[in-house]
Amino acid sequence: MRIVVSRVDEFPPGERRIVQAGRRSIGVFRVGDRFYAINNYCPHQGGPLCLGRTKPWVSSTGPGDYAMAEQEALVACPWHGWEYDLATGQSFLGPGEPPARTYEVSVEAGADAAPVAGGTGPPTGGRQPGPFVAETFPVHVEDAYVVVDTSPRAPAAGTPGGAR
Repeated sequence: MRIVVSRVDEFPPGERRIVQAGRRSIGVFRVGDRFYAINNYCPHQGGPLCLGRTKPWVSSTGPGDYAMAEQEALVACPWHGWEYDLATGQSFLGPGEPPARTYEVSVEAGADAAPVAGGTGPPTGGRQPGPFVAETFPVHVEDAYVVVDTSPRAPAAGTPGGAR
């Protein structure tokens, strides 16, 4: 299933959208120019994960020394504060706990603009062209939309069970 979330120009950096697709609730986050989609269900105890705060990664080389990443890449469940990586769904609390499911996100043109007349059109699938040809017109893409793809992904290398 593919879910159109919004136009890119209507989705500013730092914002999130929660979309409903059937029984699925998915949080879509824009961090800078990147988009992330994660299931709005905390694997820890079922909280509304995508309503939580977002935070940057913090790293340290020793006591008293820490650095914060420039952009927020973690979401913390509002119920118990468990943090999940927006890109992978991995949590670093509760060893052995499953990650939150993440989804592929792409920015796509607002229309299929494959030329037909004078260019290469869609594949014919083995069909033979008939004697009639419809008049065609050029198509130009003017908008871009954020789209979430919920199809299963191949497991990531070195990740038990793959991305969720």
